[in-house]
Amino acid sequence: MSKFRNFKMVDYVIYGRGSFNQLDEILSPNRKEGAPMIFLVDHFFEDKTLAGRIPVQGNDKVIFTDVTYEPKTTYVDKIAGELREEFGTVSGIIGIGGGSTMDLAKAVSLMMTNPGSSADYQGWDLVKLPGVYKAGIPTLSGTGAEVSRTTVLTGPTRKLGMNSDFTPFNQIVLDPELTANAPNNQRFYTGMDCYIHCIESLQGTYLNEFSKSYGEKALQLCQEIFLEKDTWDNESDDKLMMASYAGGMSIAYSQVGVAHAVSYGLSFLLGTKHGVGNCIVMNHLEEYYPEGTAEFKKMVEKSKVEIPEGICKGLTDEQFDAMINVSMGMKPLWENALGRDWEKIMTRAKLRALYEKL
Repeated sequence: MSKFRNFKMVDYVIYGRGSFNQLDEILSPNRKEGAPMIFLVDHFFEDKTLAGRIPVQGNDKVIFTDVTYEPKTTYVDKIAGELREEFGTVSGIIGIGGGSTMDLAKAVSLMMTNPGSSADYQGWDLVKLPGVYKAGIPTLSGTGAEVSRTTVLTGPTRKLGMNSDFTPFNQIVLDPELTANAPNNQRFYTGMDCYIHCIESLQGTYLNEFSKSYGEKALQLCQEIFLEKDTWDNESDDKLMMASYAGGMSIAYSQVGVAHAVSYGLSFLLGTKHGVGNCIVMNHLEEYYPEGTAEFKKMVEKSKVEIPEGICKGLTDEQFDAMINVSMGMKPLWENALGRDWEKIMTRAKLRALYEKL
């Protein structure tokens, strides 16, 4: 058993306002004759100017992806199957959008080369073959999907990522200009995903200096953006993009915790989007993260964002059990949050009581 994790990072990173304009130059060396680049683009941009800036060549294809809900394994399999049928192989998969779009791109890339269904690879280190070339271009900041070794997918029985060394992007393009004018609520929810990454990482039992260094910087940036600044400007976009990167790196060598573990159950049963789900849960985590929860509530108030409440009202015992089963399956998250004896602390009854508050 190896004592230390040999962490696979993103191969290439470009950062700067206007760096999206270099995408054609970045992709060119990775093109294979006759094999297209496939651009998976958040459907939000279908009628926007960004779509016209995509450097399409030859038989390249732009697919506007429906990310109303987080990616399902069936959606991943459908896209990968259609691409194999139409082209045989492709030069690469380029994800342009928020965390869901980038996760979808990573998953489709892997399923272009790995047999079976993406549901077969939900878990840790189950992917056996490298995917095709893949690049991630965030248009929202906070999820950390641009640097993570996972893809958040909802499968037939669980919500769990394809966690593997083959999952990280070969290239990411960090252009803060692309995040300008994002809807306030959406920007807040994804920004809080980053903030919660920091709280869970910095207070987790897996904490080490690698995670701490990135987590503390990301936390500082979130506090500057969401507590100290009174207006949203270009500097806010610049800082949140780097907070997202650092926040994603902070959990690379540690883990997330209670908010994410509980949120996964909400997403599986109710289709709650990741950032919103984390906020709904974080609103009730004084017992586990007292200082972080109090600061989170100040950020909510200052940003004038309403966090949904009462989403679990009227659920049946079977529905609560389904959420609890998904949440309890996130063992590394619970161990990071509560220690090795976490099952003695977070019982099914206690988790049920927490869900009933949401």
